[in-house]
Amino acid sequence: MKDFPIPVRSAQDILGPGSQAGGGDGFSYLAFPRDVPTFSMPQVPEDADAASMAAARELLARFVDEMDGGSPRYELSSLAAPTLRVLNETLGEGEVCVRIAGDGNGLREIRAQETVFAGVWREQHLRANGVVEQDWLHACAVPPLAVERAQRAAGAVLTPPPLPQGAMNAPALLTEIREQVAHFRAGQPPHVINLTLLPLTPEDHQVLEQALPVGPVAIMSRGFGNCRITSTLLRNLWRVQYFNSMQTLILNTIEVVGVPEVALAAADDLADSRERMRELVDWMGGGAA
Repeated sequence: MKDFPIPVRSAQDILGPGSQAGGGDGFSYLAFPRDVPTFSMPQVPEDADAASMAAARELLARFVDEMDGGSPRYELSSLAAPTLRVLNETLGEGEVCVRIAGDGNGLREIRAQETVFAGVWREQHLRANGVVEQDWLHACAVPPLAVERAQRAAGAVLTPPPLPQGAMNAPALLTEIREQVAHFRAGQPPHVINLTLLPLTPEDHQVLEQALPVGPVAIMSRGFGNCRITSTLLRNLWRVQYFNSMQTLILNTIEVVGVPEVALAAADDLADSRERMRELVDWMGGGAA
C-alpha cells in the first residue's frame, strides 16, 4: 500500500484526451483491470504500534456504529500520522473514484476515492497548490458534493449551437433532451438515450459536444465493467460511457437523472460494507490484544 495521502486519481487520470464521444483514440484514464476484482480483507501494517492500532480501531468502531441507519462523516487530517497510516492500509482502495474540479472562485478541487468497502469514501479537499486541506471518511451512496457541484455549475436551458452541414439527427436529439430535462423531477426513472445505436455523423457528435459541455464532475467506476461518467453543464444531464478491456468504447449514453445509478453504492452494498467493517474492527481488536 502507498503512504499517506491515500492514492487518488489526478485530473489527468480522469479528464484528458478522448474524454468525449468520438475521441476515444486519445483515451488516457485509469488503467483498466484485466480481471474481475474480488473483495479481500485489507491488512494493517505489520510494524504498526499498539497505540496507533487502538486509536484507528476505536475510530472505525464508532464509524461503523453510526453507519447503522446513518451516514457518518469523520474529518481525519488532525489524526496522528501513525494512526492515519493504519487507516490508509486497512481501508484500501476500491472501484470508484471521483474528481470535482474547482472553479477558481472559492470552490476547491475535491477528489474522492472509494475504499475497499463499497459506499465508504475518502474525500479530500485540496488547496490551490494541491495540498490536502481536509480529509474526510464518509459513508454514503456517492459523495453528496459531487451531485451538489454538478447541479450548481449547470443551467436549466439548452441552447442549440449553429448546425453545420452534415448534422442529421442532432436536432431531434437536442429537442428530446430539452423536453426531458424540462420535465425531469427528482426520484423519477432515468431517461436514457443510447447514442451507440443511433446513426450519428461526425457533425452530429460535434453539435452534441457544443450543446452539452462537460461539467465539473467526473466519475470512474471499475466494477464488472469500466464506466466513465461526466456531468454536463445542463442540469440533471450526464454522459455515461462503457469500455471493454481493450479500452474500446462499447456503449455511449446520455442520461437525464439526478445522478446515474451506476455511480451509486446500493443500500445492500452499504449494509455489506458495514458487516465487513465490523469484522475488521473485531480482527483489529484481537490483533491489538
